Amino acid sequence: MKTTVVAVINQKGGTGKTTTTINLGSALSKLGKKVLLLDLDPQSNLSYSLAVPTDEGNLADAFQENKTLEEVLVEKDGLWIAPGSNELVDIEISLVTQPERESFLKKMLAKTKGFDYVLIDCPPSLSVLTLNALTAANEVLIPLQMEVLTLQGLDQIMNTVEKVKKAFNPKLKIKGIVVVMFDIRRKLSQEVLNYLHENVKERIFSSQIRLNVKLAEAPSFGTSVLDYDGSSNGAKDYKALAQEFLDA
Repeated sequence: MKTTVVAVINQKGGTGKTTTTINLGSALSKLGKKVLLLDLDPQSNLSYSLAVPTDEGNLADAFQENKTLEEVLVEKDGLWIAPGSNELVDIEISLVTQPERESFLKKMLAKTKGFDYVLIDCPPSLSVLTLNALTAANEVLIPLQMEVLTLQGLDQIMNTVEKVKKAFNPKLKIKGIVVVMFDIRRKLSQEVLNYLHENVKERIFSSQIRLNVKLAEAPSFGTSVLDYDGSSNGAKDYKALAQEFLDA
């Protein structure tokens, strides 16, 4: 079984990375795929959103080789999760001085078999941890709000991916851009989307993730929006995205 590793990145916080990682992962799982989610963000929002404990083993333990990646995995709602931890801040600092510091996660994942997809929820910064994710990944997925300032951020992401591709991971490619928190009532949202279509050569998924209160509520119940309210617009949008993602 070939595993596809996808880094979900955006260097800006609050852009829907965690929401997309969880709910795309859940939707892929419900389409019969075996999915592993990695919470690589020291804030551990993904782990919190799925009510997964982080003190019984987490990615920091795996980076320190106190435990294997398999030993920290938790199964929840048809997904496998490698929990995050604020200890990843210390990991980040220690990695800076290590040889081949960009390859730790790649080596870790090379020993992990049996998954169709690994989705990595990256930190909201272009850090050593994010570099590890991009070096380990086959593909990059970019959640993007339709705001003017996100266009500047998109250029930075594209440049970073290109640099990682040249230096560490020649097979890395951008899978596409996911439009998130889309408000069809706002003229600006449509204007930014039109600009993207006219000026960005990368794929922009046609399945847009609309603003939806159920998406915001689901983490309070420790589950994906598909398990919280499968009939909501949020669930419908991520189901559509998952199918488009598989067909891409």
